[in-house]
Amino acid sequence: MNQLQMTKNIGLFFGSFNPIHIGHLLLATHMREAAQLDEIWFIVSPQNPFKKSSDLADEHHRLEMVKLAIENVPYFNVLDIEFNLPKPSYTHVTLKELMKQFTTHKFSLIIGEDNVAKFNEWKEVDWILENVDILVYNRTTENLKSQISNLKYYNLPLFDISSTEIRKRIKNKQSIKYFVSEKVNYYIESSSLYNEY
Repeated sequence: MNQLQMTKNIGLFFGSFNPIHIGHLLLATHMREAAQLDEIWFIVSPQNPFKKSSDLADEHHRLEMVKLAIENVPYFNVLDIEFNLPKPSYTHVTLKELMKQFTTHKFSLIIGEDNVAKFNEWKEVDWILENVDILVYNRTTENLKSQISNLKYYNLPLFDISSTEIRKRIKNKQSIKYFVSEKVNYYIESSSLYNEY
């Protein structure tokens, strides 16, 4: 990635993307507009400390699917920065590395409302709150507020699509057309991903 010395407001969308689906893309589009961000960067996590690694497709497969899903969208980008960082992936470590590499950008962290309940369990949560904005999108219609005062909440359209559902559909030989982009669908089929989920 070529770093230009100009300030951009970047929304960071961390995830396993196992696989990336239409819901992820719609959410990123809505959040970029609602929070007035210049770009959304998808950060593919090799291993989320809250998830079992046995359920994950190889990180390089997941990275490639994100690349295919967002190609030709100028305000979307994908980074494999966590691939070379200690595992499991902790957000504060990645944020510090991003700030070191991209000194002129302003970063915001995009999280789902379901993550707020365990946000205080994150490593170095105070440092995160001091250094980046936290943008929270609703995952239910109830939009529960947190005791953490400096979170910014956004009511976005709800997309009831999950990577878990997609993996189950693949195992059950059901179509995932329209759940993922056409190129991601082809990649999953040609790579025989998730057949043993």
